[in-house]
Amino acid sequence: MLNMLAGLDAAGWGAAGAAVGVGLAVLGAGIGIGNIGGNATQATARQPEASGQVFLQMLIAAALIEGVAFFGVIMAAGTATTAVEGAKEINAAQIEAAQTAVPAVELHSE
Repeated sequence: MLNMLAGLDAAGWGAAGAAVGVGLAVLGAGIGIGNIGGNATQATARQPEASGQVFLQMLIAAALIEGVAFFGVIMAAGTATTAVEGAKEINAAQIEAAQTAVPAVELHSE
């Protein structure tokens, strides 16, 4: 496990962070909507005549929770993209530095 973590570059760490971010956003949305559904069911069971109002409030709250979860997924995707692009720039700079530090050797075949 530690060998796998030690082998990650910047893009790998960025992707791992994005995966954790997406997981937390989806988990939070699932818990929130589960709480809303359970509480709405209890409220309707206690007072059936208010079921229309309870449903409307539940729908608004669920939409807000989904909006926050969607924002979390978009931010995580942006983080992953930024990490991958940054890793490409770092790798390109390392390759360029290595090429300037070691002179090119030409092989001649006869």
